[in-house]
Amino acid sequence: MSLRAPDGTTARLTVLRRRKLEPKDVLTLRSWSRQDLKDTLVTAQFLSPRTRQLLREAGASYADASGNMRVVVDRPGIFVEAEGAQKDPEREPRSLASLKGPAAARVVRALCDVRPPYGVRRLAEIAKTSPASASRVVGLLAREALIKRGPRDEIGEVDWAGLLQRWVQDYQFLSSNDVETFLEPRGLAALLQNLRTLKTRAVVTGSLAATRRAPVASPRLAAIYVDDTESAVQALALRPAETGGNVMLAHPLDPVAFARSWVEEGVSYAAVSQVAADLLTSPGRGPSEGEELIAWMKKNTDAWRT
Repeated sequence: MSLRAPDGTTARLTVLRRRKLEPKDVLTLRSWSRQDLKDTLVTAQFLSPRTRQLLREAGASYADASGNMRVVVDRPGIFVEAEGAQKDPEREPRSLASLKGPAAARVVRALCDVRPPYGVRRLAEIAKTSPASASRVVGLLAREALIKRGPRDEIGEVDWAGLLQRWVQDYQFLSSNDVETFLEPRGLAALLQNLRTLKTRAVVTGSLAATRRAPVASPRLAAIYVDDTESAVQALALRPAETGGNVMLAHPLDPVAFARSWVEEGVSYAAVSQVAADLLTSPGRGPSEGEELIAWMKKNTDAWRT
C-alpha cells in the first residue's frame, strides 16, 4: 500500500492479510521477520485486544473488519486510530473462551505466584484443581501468548503482568465476589487494630494492602476477604452502611483469595497478585493504584513470587 501526502512524500506499507490472527501468531510473525513490523499493515476479520497490544509493541499498523484500526507512519506523519468490537462477533465455540470462575482463578493465581518451569499436572497440584481444568486454562493462555512452552512442552515462561490484565477482563472484584459495605466510625487505624485479634479467617486486599508495598496515597477504603461476613461484622464492630461506608467485606469467589497471603504487624494481607487484580477492577483510583503495584512487582519479583 502506498500513502502519499499533498507534498508528494510517499510511504509504503506491506499489507499482511490473515483470515485469523491470535496473539501467539504475532510472536511467530516477529520471529519470521527477524525485526519489528514497523512498515507492515496487518489485516484480519478480527483482532483481539491482546493481539492488538502485541502488534503495537511490534510497531505494526493494523485493521480489522469490526472497526479496530491503527495506522502509524513517521514520514509523512500519519496517526489514525479507532476502536471497534472488543469481542469477536463471529467467534468459534471453544472448550474455554474466558477466565471466569473459580478454577480459572486458581490457575491464574498459581501461574502468577509460582515461577515455572512445571508441567500441567504440577500446576494443577499447586492450584489445587483438576489437571483437566488446568489444561484448558493453559490452552487459552498459550493462544493468548501469555505463556511459553519449554522444550518438553512444560510451561517455561509466564507473562504474569499480561496475565493479570487478561484475567481482569473476566474477573471483577465487586461482581465476582459477594461484597457488602460497612462503616468503621473510628477509622481504618482502629480497623487494623481489631483485625489483629480477629478469630475468623480474613485477609486485607485493595488499597490498604497495596500501601504496604507501593504507597500512592492514604487509603480511605478497606477491602477485606472473610470466610464468614456475619461473624466478621460482629467481631469488628462494624455498622451497616448503604452509603458513606469505609469497609468492604467480601466473601470470595473461591478460597484462592486466601492463598499465599502474608502477615505484617499481626495483620494478614492477600497475595500481591490478588491485590493487583482487585485494584484494577475497583472504583475510583483503584486502577491507578493497581498499575503502581504492578510496577513495584516488576522491580521486586523475588519479594512476592516463589
